[in-house]
Amino acid sequence: MEFLKGISLSTLLSTPEEWHSLLIGFFEVLCPWPARYNNVSNCRRCLKGEYHYYMAGRGLGVIAWLIIAKIIREAFF
Repeated sequence: MEFLKGISLSTLLSTPEEWHSLLIGFFEVLCPWPARYNNVSNCRRCLKGEYHYYMAGRGLGVIAWLIIAKIIREAFF
């Protein structure tokens, strides 16, 4: 995997901005109701350089919903 040559695992999620972007993406998908506060300008500033972590968080949110649906299906059907 030549495209992973320059990536160090020690730098993965090593800053608060990266974690913040990941969690924003995760909880945007996981939360079923609209946002209580709409502070889009602040979020855009946070996500500007960490958009890939935001998208990874959204992907994890979708996976979490699939797991929740599977648990509910097994428990009640």
